[in-house]
Amino acid sequence: MVPLDRLEQISQRFQFLEASMASGEGGDIATLAKEYSDLRPVVEQISAYRQLLSDIAEAEAMLDDPEMKELAEDELPELRRQLPVVEKALQLSLLPKDAADGRAAMIEIRPGTGGDEAALFAGDLLRMYQRYCEGRGWGFDIIEEQITELGGIKEVVVHVTGRDVFARLKYESGVHRVQRVPETESGGRVHTSAATVAVLPEAEDVDITIEAKDIRIDTMRASGAGGQHVNTTDSAVRIIHIPSGIMVTSAEKSQHRNREIAMTVLKTRLYDAERQRMDKERSDNRKSQVGSGDRSERIRTYNFPQGRMSDHRINLTLYKLDQIMGGDLDEIIDALAADAQATQLAEMDEQ
Repeated sequence: MVPLDRLEQISQRFQFLEASMASGEGGDIATLAKEYSDLRPVVEQISAYRQLLSDIAEAEAMLDDPEMKELAEDELPELRRQLPVVEKALQLSLLPKDAADGRAAMIEIRPGTGGDEAALFAGDLLRMYQRYCEGRGWGFDIIEEQITELGGIKEVVVHVTGRDVFARLKYESGVHRVQRVPETESGGRVHTSAATVAVLPEAEDVDITIEAKDIRIDTMRASGAGGQHVNTTDSAVRIIHIPSGIMVTSAEKSQHRNREIAMTVLKTRLYDAERQRMDKERSDNRKSQVGSGDRSERIRTYNFPQGRMSDHRINLTLYKLDQIMGGDLDEIIDALAADAQATQLAEMDEQ
């Protein structure tokens, strides 16, 4: 279990933050308030754990009192049954939090192997995520979209805003494979194709600083999504980050808005690249890591003839493909989050 001296340090830090905010001293109030808010649920779990230990000790002491022994014998089994449950809740509250969990996110979807069918499947994934986000009351703004002649997706970039967006969507990064009979297939044969999904936490200004000398900004005429809304002025913007070679474009009607969108996407991609580098350094000695965001990892298969979805990272199979494609993703995401927590708990025990 967590050492009691560490629990005491956390409690003392919480009390210090509380006193500092009340007095208006001790540093930036916004920073203190953020740490205070993050520590509150941890301190509540510590308090519950300490209270339970106290109740158990008190009940055990009552065993020596003939008048209280029967009452203690009735209470102790239930108190001891609660102990591992409360310990587990405390351990979970102490797990390191991903600093990006509370942020908005960018979803990038591109077809992989499979030609037109892969592009059509990429469009299906886009609609799946849109329904999921709308069901949670999140904002879902398509900021860049290229559509094929058959209505599939060549590439799409979506900005998702809301509470704990990245915490929920980060497990979606990777290769999504589909097995089904394509609409273009006359022989009824099942084909396998794929699309890639990348979920990136949105960068904040404090995360990434981009020097003017490191970027090249070009303006050009926008063609619009799938040939629609053709722009007759040079309002589309392309920004190239010279050191990394990352290129982003935005083709809204307003050139000013396009610069703003393109810079946001560029900062997000640079921030994600830095997170990927740091994650790799931390996980080089691990065999696997759920939610690592490895773009080349085949994470899931959608088998339409069998109505089956299989997530290969946690060996989860569900026979409810229609509901999943309709945006019912919570069961999958909850299972992935639980598996990630279990891995962290195991690492905590080892340490």
